[in-house]
Amino acid sequence: MKKRITLIISVSLIGILNLLLLMSAISNERENNAAANYKEYCAGCHGAQLKSFVDRKWLYGNSWNEVFKAIKYGYPDDGMPAYDTTFTDHEIDNLVDFILGGIEKLTSDDFEEKPDWIGFVESEELDFRLDTVVNGLGVPWGLAFLPDGDMLIAERSGKFSRYREGEALHPIKGVPEVLAKGQGGLMDVEVHPNFANNQWIYLSYSKPQGGNATTAIMRARLQGDELVDQKVIFEAQPYESTRHHYGSRLEFDKKGKLYFSVGDRGQRDRNPQKLDNHCGKIHRINEDGSIPKDNPFVNVRGAKSSIYSYGHRNPQGVAMHPQTGEIWETEHGPRGGDEVNIINKGQNYGWPVISYGINYNGTTFTDLTEKKGMEQPEYYWVPSIGACGLTFVNSDKYPNWNGDLLAGSLRFQYLARLKIEDNKVVGEEKLLKKIGRLRDVKMGNDGYIYFSVEDPGRVFRIVPR
Repeated sequence: MKKRITLIISVSLIGILNLLLLMSAISNERENNAAANYKEYCAGCHGAQLKSFVDRKWLYGNSWNEVFKAIKYGYPDDGMPAYDTTFTDHEIDNLVDFILGGIEKLTSDDFEEKPDWIGFVESEELDFRLDTVVNGLGVPWGLAFLPDGDMLIAERSGKFSRYREGEALHPIKGVPEVLAKGQGGLMDVEVHPNFANNQWIYLSYSKPQGGNATTAIMRARLQGDELVDQKVIFEAQPYESTRHHYGSRLEFDKKGKLYFSVGDRGQRDRNPQKLDNHCGKIHRINEDGSIPKDNPFVNVRGAKSSIYSYGHRNPQGVAMHPQTGEIWETEHGPRGGDEVNIINKGQNYGWPVISYGINYNGTTFTDLTEKKGMEQPEYYWVPSIGACGLTFVNSDKYPNWNGDLLAGSLRFQYLARLKIEDNKVVGEEKLLKKIGRLRDVKMGNDGYIYFSVEDPGRVFRIVPR
C-alpha cells in the first residue's frame, strides 16, 4: 500500500513538474516571439533596446490599453502604421507585455552616452580623429558655413545659432514660427553663393496653418545675429494634417538656382505621382522664389511650375556634384528601398509605383522594382538606413576620399562613404558605427568634413592623421 501511495505521489509530482515545464516553455515561446516581432517591426524606429520608451513621455499614453491601441490601429498622421493585419490580438498582447515589462526597471542612466571617439579611427583608406566642435544641442538638423568660417546650426526645435570657434553659441533672432512636432520643425539652412555681398540665407521649416502644416522656405538677410528682410518664397501645397515626410533639404547649383526637396507628407497614393501638388518632388526656383523659364513643367496645364522631378518619397539628402554640377539626392524608402538618385530634369523616380521596399507592417504595396518611364536608383539600401544629410568630399585634406559621397544614417547611426567612380556608386564603407543618429554632413570652408548627430546633439569635425 505504501508503495502504491508513493508511486501515485511520484506520478503526480512528475505531472506537476511537466505542467510547469510546459507553462515555462509556452511563456518563453511567447517572449521569444514578441522579442522577434519587436526586432523585426519596431526596433528601426524605437531602438533595439527600447530606449525611446524610457522617458515615458508618450504622445498617446503608456498604459497597457493605450499601447495596445497604438500598435493595433496606429496613428497614421504621425507616421505610426497600424499592425492590425500583421499581428493577431494575442501577438499584440505579447508585444505590449514585452515593451512594458522590458522598460519597467530601465532609466536613461542604463544607456551609456556614446564616446567622443578619442584617438584615431582606422578606415579603409584614411585614418582620422574626431574633434567635438559643438556640444549641448537638441536635434541639429541643418549645417551651413559663412565665408568667414562661422557655422550656422538649425535645430528642429526652432533654435537657430551661429557658431564661432572659441566662443559660445550666438542665438539668432527672427526665426520663423515652426511646428516642431513629429518630424517637423526648423530643418535645413543654406547660404547664398554670393553671401559676402548680399547676406542672404535660406531656411526650410514646417510652417503651421490651423491644425495643418507644410514645408516652407524663407529667405532673409543675416545681419549680425538677427534675420531681417524676411520673406517666405515657397509654401508647398497642400497643407497636410500629417506630421512627417517634409523632405526639406536645400542646395544651390553652379548657376545660382535653388533646389529643394518636399516629401510626400505620408500621402503616397495621392501626391508623388501627380503634378498638381508640390509633395513628393524635387523643386527648382530662382534665388528670389521666382520660377526659371526652363523648368520642365512650366507650360504643363495644372502642374506646379517649380517641380523639377517627381515620384519621390522623403528626400532628406540633396547635394551638388562639385565637378559635374549634377544634383544628387538620397531619400527614405519604407522598410527597405532607401535610394541614391541623380536628379534629371522632368523625370519620374517611381514612388510608389516601383520600390525596393515593403510596408512597415510587412505587407507589400507594389510588386514592381522597375517600369518603363521611371528612373532606377544609382544605389539603394535594404534594409533602410534612414538616409539623412549628403555631401561630396571636395578637399585635398582627404585625397583617398576626394569625389566620394558621404551620407548619414539615422537608423543604424553611421556615416556612409559611397565610393564614386565614373559617376557611379561602386561600393560603400560604413564609418563611425553607433556614433549617433546622423542628421547632416557638410564640407566646411576650411576644407574639413563636419557632421551633426542627435541624442545627444553634437557637431563633429573629421581630421585626417
